[in-house]
Parts: sequence; structure tokens; C-alpha cells
Amino acid sequence: MKNRGVAEDKLVLLKGVSGSFRPGVLTALVGVSGDGKTTLMDVLAGRKIGGYIEGDIRISGYPKQQETFARISGYCEQNGIHSPHVTVYESLLYSACLRLPAEVDSETIKMFIEEVMELVELTPQREALVGLPGVNGLSAEQRKRLTIAVELVANPSIIFMDEPTSGLDARAAAVVMTAVRNTVDTGRTVVCTINQPSIDVFEAFDEIFFMKSGGEEVYVGPLGRRSCHLIHYFEAIEGVNKIKDGYNPVTWMLEVTSSAQEIALGVDFAMVYKSSELYRRNKRLIRELSTPAPGSKDLHFRTQYPRPFFTQCKVCLWKQRQSYWRNPLYTAVRLTFATSVALMFGTMFWDLGSKRQAIIFE
Repeated sequence: MKNRGVAEDKLVLLKGVSGSFRPGVLTALVGVSGDGKTTLMDVLAGRKIGGYIEGDIRISGYPKQQETFARISGYCEQNGIHSPHVTVYESLLYSACLRLPAEVDSETIKMFIEEVMELVELTPQREALVGLPGVNGLSAEQRKRLTIAVELVANPSIIFMDEPTSGLDARAAAVVMTAVRNTVDTGRTVVCTINQPSIDVFEAFDEIFFMKSGGEEVYVGPLGRRSCHLIHYFEAIEGVNKIKDGYNPVTWMLEVTSSAQEIALGVDFAMVYKSSELYRRNKRLIRELSTPAPGSKDLHFRTQYPRPFFTQCKVCLWKQRQSYWRNPLYTAVRLTFATSVALMFGTMFWDLGSKRQAIIFE
């Protein structure tokens, strides 16, 4: 790295980041591209396997154990991958049968799936095939809601969402955010990365975790009605331009905290935040939440996976059968190809051993 102009042997992606995420509070990770918000979320979710991670992550006051955390959390990818030849209900059933505890009976699973579909407003598409993105089946917005539902049927306490509204128009984004809001209102902890959202989408969040280039936090706190707390915080900094009426608070925030503005104003917004009362209040909250509640116990599971091995095999075979049954052309091509290859090699080596034996005896 030193040959590339990096002074240290380690390239630091996140610098002294601290904060808290609470149940029933919808939090947005906001910033410009390359600021480390996706890296932060991947570290929290346990999906970052390369490099070095230093620091302390706690769940309900107890040190995070990835084996346990994976069972109580969900992660919604930006572009969810779903089997195109199964229905919405079957997609949720597949996820639930693999991820819910073995003690949960089939009737309870089906009832829970119905509740989740109602929560994300997918009940009308219950028997619709998922289809291929942009070709057939569900629309982009419906696929986003399906991705959320697939995680919800595992009954997680914490859900991470990577840009849930990316690639959607204003109406579709509003529908997805309604589903996200409904999820938060069930008492779950939801953290989303977001990139240049509209005003309506942005104001659906309760708190924001704003980061600048270099992986430093600039603002961690409540948004307020019509972003009043956020706007008041930045407008109180000397030299920062006031926001114009009707202007998008996110766009304004990114503009006034850009590297060019920091140089022009001679201000380091990360240091301004760390010297603020808001930062001290967040530190007090972190210390409070880092202590386990009296009488509570750390969570442990008896088995590594929720379902036994043979149950997993049975569920996977069921899904494959559904996929092949609904795609006869693909199945026919595979059978034809396998039969042709078998006949070709069978013909090539037919009676080869007997012929060689006859030559030897001669």
C-alpha cells in the first residue's frame, strides 16, 4: 500500500465509529459513495470476512456471538435472488421451513406466513409466480417486498436492508417504505443503507447515521418532523448555508458537508460532531445499552441449525421438484442432453472390453 501513496500498512475504512440501533426505531445509514456505510452494515451483520475488525459489538448488552447472531438477524440484499418458478407463498414457505425452529409445527408456520404476507401487502400476489426480473412475474417493487418477507418469516429481531428503494420510482419506493415501516412497528430493529432518497422516503426514517468519506461519522441522531433536528444541527454550524424552502434535506446535507465545503469553511464536520452535546448524549446511551438488563441472560441455541439435516434435504428437494415441474421445457432439454451424452459415450465404449480381450487371446 505504501507504493500507492498510503502511509500505513492498513487502509482504515471505518474510523472510530460508534452508535446504537434500537427496537422500533428505523435507522438510515446515509452518505456518499465510498463512505463506508455498506462496510459498516456488513461488519455489523457479520458478512465482512476480509481484513481486520477492531472494536466491540454488543447485542442487548452482551458481546456479539456470530453463530447466535445469524439465527436472530436477517439481511435483505439490494437485488434479492429468488427462484422464478415458485409462487410467492412457496418462496416464504421454503424460507420458513428452513429457518424457523423445529418446535414450530406446520400449522403455525402457515399462519405466520399469512401474517407476514399481510404485513408487506403481498396477499393479492399469493399464488403469483416470482418470475425473472424485468421479464415476467413480479414487478421490481413487489420483488423488493418479497425479499423483505423472505427474511421476516424467519422471525428475526434485527434486519439489515441494503438500499431497499434503489431502482424504484417514487410510487414504488413509497410502497416499499410502507412495508419497511410496518416491519419496524412490530418491534424489530431495522437498519437500512440509503443513497440519495426522495424527501418522502427520507422522512420515513426515525434516526440517521450520516457518514462522510473516510468512514467517519458526521451526524448520528434523530431526524425529527420534516427533518427539523437534522437541519437545526447543521445550520447551527458557523458558515453553513441555510436550506432553501422545499429543498431535499439529504441533498442539502451532502452538499454542505462535502470535502470542498470543509476546505472552504476550514471545518472538519467529524470533529464538530465529536465535540457536540449530541455526541456526548449518544455516548451515554451507548454505555447504558452496553449493560445487560438485570435478570437477563445471554442467548444460546442447542443446535447449529434450526432444522435437522434430513429436514433441510426434504425441503430443498421439494423446492427443486416445484421448479422443475413448472418448467417442462428446461427439464426436457436437460433430459434430452443427458440421454444424448449417455448414448454417445455408451456407443463409443460399447463392448470395448470384450474386443480388447479377444485381441489379447489372438
